[in-house]
Amino acid sequence: MIGRIPVLDVLPAVDGGRRPAKAVAGETFQVSATVFREGHDAVAANVVLLDPRGRPGPWTPMRELAPGTDRWGADVTPDAEGMWSYVVEAWGDPVSTWRRHARIKIPAGQDTETVLAEGAELYERAALGVPKRDGREAVLAAVDALRDADRPVAARLAAALTPEVDAALSRHPLREPLSASEPLPLLVERRRALFGSWYELFPRSEGAHVPEAGVAGRGTAAQAAPGPVVSGTFRTAAERLPAVAAMGFDVVYLPPVHPIGKTFRKGPNNTLSASPSDPGVPWAIGSEDGGHDAVHPDLGTFDDFDHFVSVARGLGMEVALDFALQCSPDHPWVAEHPEWFHHRPDGTIAYAENPPKKYQDIYPIAFDHDMDGLVAETLRILRLWMGHGVRIFRADNPHTKPVVFWERVIGEINRTDPDVIFLAEAFTRPAMMRTLAAVGFQQSYTYFTWRNSKQELTDYMLELAHETASYMRPNFFVNTPDILHAYLQRGGRPAFEVRAVLAATMSPSWGVYAGYELCENAPAKEGSEEYLDSEKYQLRPRDWESAERQGRTITPLITKLNRLRRKNPALQQLRNVHFHHTDNEHVLAYSKSGTRGDGESNTVLVVVNLDPHHTQEATVSLDMPALGHDRHETVPVRDELTGETYHWGRATYVRLEPGRTPGHLVTLRPSPLTGGSPT
Repeated sequence: MIGRIPVLDVLPAVDGGRRPAKAVAGETFQVSATVFREGHDAVAANVVLLDPRGRPGPWTPMRELAPGTDRWGADVTPDAEGMWSYVVEAWGDPVSTWRRHARIKIPAGQDTETVLAEGAELYERAALGVPKRDGREAVLAAVDALRDADRPVAARLAAALTPEVDAALSRHPLREPLSASEPLPLLVERRRALFGSWYELFPRSEGAHVPEAGVAGRGTAAQAAPGPVVSGTFRTAAERLPAVAAMGFDVVYLPPVHPIGKTFRKGPNNTLSASPSDPGVPWAIGSEDGGHDAVHPDLGTFDDFDHFVSVARGLGMEVALDFALQCSPDHPWVAEHPEWFHHRPDGTIAYAENPPKKYQDIYPIAFDHDMDGLVAETLRILRLWMGHGVRIFRADNPHTKPVVFWERVIGEINRTDPDVIFLAEAFTRPAMMRTLAAVGFQQSYTYFTWRNSKQELTDYMLELAHETASYMRPNFFVNTPDILHAYLQRGGRPAFEVRAVLAATMSPSWGVYAGYELCENAPAKEGSEEYLDSEKYQLRPRDWESAERQGRTITPLITKLNRLRRKNPALQQLRNVHFHHTDNEHVLAYSKSGTRGDGESNTVLVVVNLDPHHTQEATVSLDMPALGHDRHETVPVRDELTGETYHWGRATYVRLEPGRTPGHLVTLRPSPLTGGSPT
């Protein structure tokens, strides 16, 4: 039912308000609504946040976003975790209506005494709602002046329009009549749900080595002969963590660490015939050693896993674990719960396929015969790993499981443990990706990997920052064990640098898969996004120390990007991106603005050459007010990537050479001419 003052289309509203919009503590976002009334009388509106205990906070005045549109908005910032709600209140504004009429009629000598009397009556009613400490006496003084026939008419009107009266009535307006929207839910989660830098590694490759087998004859020196590669362990992988932390990562993400099946085990480069020494694919979960509730014997024990988590925590990092709800043919579930699998007419179980890809070593789960049992077992497994310090789970292929399953699982976990975060690895259709986010996933993989042109990046970032930001938080992984995009295959080191800058500055959460810093870019074959000698199928030890000594890494750039992300609050937000025009299709310019803890504005401007092969030049038309400066100002800026200093203004020339710098990343201080806040 429409109120006396219509309040329509309140946003954000997820699934019509049936599901909560999302934010993190301290995140600012806009609430908007359509507000209007009959006739020509003035209206006004505000937003009220109600905290998890239902207590209303101070209301935030809304402003008309564009004149004549009746669309009003205001920025709000919840300051604590929990389930909040928000309401838009709209009201007739009789004081503003009277002021507009008085400014027209009184100078024209129309109905002067009547207008002044109406004003006095309005201000007298308004004063009742103004506390004494907030200016009630100023409003009452205006009442007296409006009624004082011995004073000049202009003076009587002027007394009602003083700054003191304005301030009092702005804080405590006369709201007649008043309407309110229905409350809308707002889930406020911990900061890591929005902001973080992720690093993916395979524990079995860290510390993997080829032993030397001694073969000696009588009276001769031992001859060394190499044997099969020996798996790394949780203990050896923990030795890599200080280097990961030194690069500035917040989350270290592990693929499945469970026993791997032997039936149809894949060999190197996805071959169908594996030798006894081939380790298999970690996502082919389950063997005689156990299933999802066990660790692979080659990696160690739960005590060793706990040690890995403890070392990571001591370095300021969290551990994220892959949760892949699927089985090898050797998983205990296959015998214990045959109803959890799809059986073909001949009695065999269908293996997983994503044509043209085939996964003969993996059985998918069938949900419709025992959904309750699968939910209960999933909760048991997740809580087991939560008990070992895991508070972040990356769900493998969640789009191949029913949405209602995830809604139940995540809802139940977050009911008791709201700090647990789920990342959806769903490279699929938009409707599924968005719905998974709406039903509970705190983060989502995205199409970023396949957005490489200026127009693609601009359109997609605006979609993520505005259209879906209230419920779908992106995590920009620059590569994964499954995805080596042609841009990286063909662009060499400059391509890796460009994509790192884009991911780290566009999205508050980004990630790399180990080897990215070495610019590994050999595909399995032409036209494939699979890596040659993929770590999914074999152990892949890397000589990190030699690479660092020889300068064959982009570790310094990654470290610098993560340092800048931590230093600049503007890079820790999603909804604040602003694009600036350039006259070259290969040059992309965008800025982000935020506020530091002390209230000081923080603005970051990024200009990137998207062409990894050629030097590009461009004139960047900077929207200076969006950067916190006067339109015609020229300001000194320091490039945080190179240390060079420039003077930039409304029309700025840039020249970007691949191999020298992927772009400019500059921070700007607000101009005193603009009052200190970007618009």
